[in-house]
Order: sequence, then C-alpha cells, then structure tokens
Amino acid sequence: QVQLVESGGGLVQAGDSLRLSCAASGDTTCIDDMGWYRQAPGRERELVARITRGGDTYLSDSVEGRFTLSIDNAKNTVYLQMNSLKPEDTAVYCCNADQFGLQARCVSKTYWGQGTQVTVSS
Repeated sequence: QVQLVESGGGLVQAGDSLRLSCAASGDTTCIDDMGWYRQAPGRERELVARITRGGDTYLSDSVEGRFTLSIDNAKNTVYLQMNSLKPEDTAVYCCNADQFGLQARCVSKTYWGQGTQVTVSS
C-alpha cells in the first residue's frame, strides 16, 4: 500500500513561482511512474506532468517551458517547479502514482493524493 502527500500550493500573483512536492510512503517498490494532474471548476481533470522512475518526463503543451518535473528516488518524492504562473494555472493539483504490474509480485494499481490548491491572481 502506498500513501501520497502533497504540499507547496498557495496563492500567488501572475509571474510568480511555486514548487509542489509529493512524498510517497509505504511500499513504493512497485511504483513505475508518478505525475501531477490538475482540475479547475467546470473543467476535466488533465495531466500536467509525468516522470518515470528512470527519469523520463512528459509535460503538457500548456506548461512546457514553464514547469519542470523532477524525482528524488532516495526520498520517494517528486517535485513540480512551476515558474511564470498564469491565472489559467489555477486548479487543485493532485499527485498520482502508477503501478503497471510488470515487476514480480507487483500488481496494476493507481494511487492518488488529496490535492493541493494553487491559485494565481492577475
């Protein structure tokens, strides 16, 4: 079982920066990748960024060039550095961890954190 705890959200002005953290605890040996999703009122939840245990990253077109995703495997923590924030980035950001069941004694499973609010004012 894995638990995910997010932190780092807040209220900032356009152009400011924030760093979100997601710490995974429990049995993390089966985790294959981790990522960040966000959801704003009236919108579908969208994938913002994803990183594999090996360090390969994906960023959505809307944040490419402004956000950076990194992982500290020793600390079982992923970080989302958000620069040049825009009001359109306002949303609840949720951490996600995926197990694809490709390793021995690992099952396919998805975990979610509770979310952290990011609000960007004009």
